Amino acid sequence: MPAVSVIVPNYNHARFLRRRIDTILGQTFLDFELILLDDCSTDNSRDILTAYADDSRVRIEFNAKNSGSTFRQWNKGVRRAKGKYVWIAESDDYADQRLLERLVAVLEGDAAIAFAYCRSRAVTEDGQVMKGFVDSYLEDLDDQRWKADYIGDGDEECRNYFVACNTVPNASAVVFRKDIYDGVGGADETLRACGDWKVWAAMAHTRKVAYICEPLNYYRSHEATVRSKSSHVPEILVVVRDLLERFKPQENVLEQVCKMQAEGWVPAMMSAHVPFRTKVAMLKTVKAIDPHPIRRVLRPALLTARLKIQRHWRATFGLS
Repeated sequence: MPAVSVIVPNYNHARFLRRRIDTILGQTFLDFELILLDDCSTDNSRDILTAYADDSRVRIEFNAKNSGSTFRQWNKGVRRAKGKYVWIAESDDYADQRLLERLVAVLEGDAAIAFAYCRSRAVTEDGQVMKGFVDSYLEDLDDQRWKADYIGDGDEECRNYFVACNTVPNASAVVFRKDIYDGVGGADETLRACGDWKVWAAMAHTRKVAYICEPLNYYRSHEATVRSKSSHVPEILVVVRDLLERFKPQENVLEQVCKMQAEGWVPAMMSAHVPFRTKVAMLKTVKAIDPHPIRRVLRPALLTARLKIQRHWRATFGLS
């Protein structure tokens, strides 16, 4: 039985696949199996995946029908995993060759750790490594916490940080215990954008969380990347509401949560692309989260209005 099961859930990432897979097979930690999944890609992904079929570490599975869900693919891969630990290596990212070695050592050193993750660097679509780190948004929560290694109590992690946002910027940076993932029911397949956030918090709640500040993961940002756009704000608010009800943070943390969420729901309320019915539902969720939502409106509203004016100005005068 391998120590680690590496799962690559792919959909239309043919242009990134070779680097993704090669940086897995080139890991300094050798005791792993590699499960390659394809969700009915329409590009030449299957040709690339099939080229790795002769490697004894590799298992390949093609869906007969598109699943329509990233998190359904996660759960499928974990069900097929034989390892004690699981690494979901997203098909458009890639890794330093020491990622598994470092993260598995942390998990092996303390059985009370549910998952370990490392820092991530951002990479452009054409492979250019950008300055800074993917987790810069976390500085609003704590400007020092993610600049050094730590092992934290899972409940405290949820109560102080996960209630505000997903503190794990990229799934490809995480190695977790399979039994814990199974024990919390896996990823919520009804969610489109927040299934990772919800399952990390659920797993953290069971034990400890470990973090390595060395950037061993490379997160690729491109047009097809699923990010927290206005269409995802209703889902984000529901997850925040549920986490707040479960973990009941102190007032100063709640204040920070409300400020951060206003940066998302206020622009969504001002967007012409968000249906009226969705806006009504969002407001109900906001009221359940924030006892004083009107206090949060001014700053994000002004920023959104300024950005709209700038876009209109550029479009009118043909400015880049």
